[in-house]
Amino acid sequence: MGSAAGAGAGGAVRPGAALRGRDVPRPGLTERYRRTDQRFEIDGADEARRFLHAHGVTGEAADRVWTAIALHTTPEIPLHMPGEIALVTRGVELDVLGIGYDAVSEEQRAAVVAAHPRPDFKNRILAAFTEGIRDRPETTFGNVKADVLAHFVPGFVRGDFVEVIRNSAWPE
Repeated sequence: MGSAAGAGAGGAVRPGAALRGRDVPRPGLTERYRRTDQRFEIDGADEARRFLHAHGVTGEAADRVWTAIALHTTPEIPLHMPGEIALVTRGVELDVLGIGYDAVSEEQRAAVVAAHPRPDFKNRILAAFTEGIRDRPETTFGNVKADVLAHFVPGFVRGDFVEVIRNSAWPE
């Protein structure tokens, strides 16, 4: 999806640079790699970096992959970063949210779906998000995953930025 989104947005796509957006963060949503003290995006980024280091990829290349995965659910900011980072975000936006759908041709979409079918994708991705973050609700503060828990976890109460400021330990 990243390649299709990048091409649809007029960006140059280096072969091998684009990762399918829905596969990038997945380790952070699984029990094997999931921690409860940080966002799933960081879990996925940490695991990607470990994998790359184990295969001899270190330094800036590994850091760039880490950044792309860690920021893939942060709106707008990654789009102003180096190509691969922006491309992962564009791919996730297209694949999960449908952002840029009309900028990608029907032929490109059909080719991607033929290679990577989407059976019941919307329900399955929401279920994966719910299972992957239900045990760490504090990590959803200030991001869209709070919407997931609000929809699917009874009793979830999202953090309130205004109340955090008002209840800060700082005196006036």
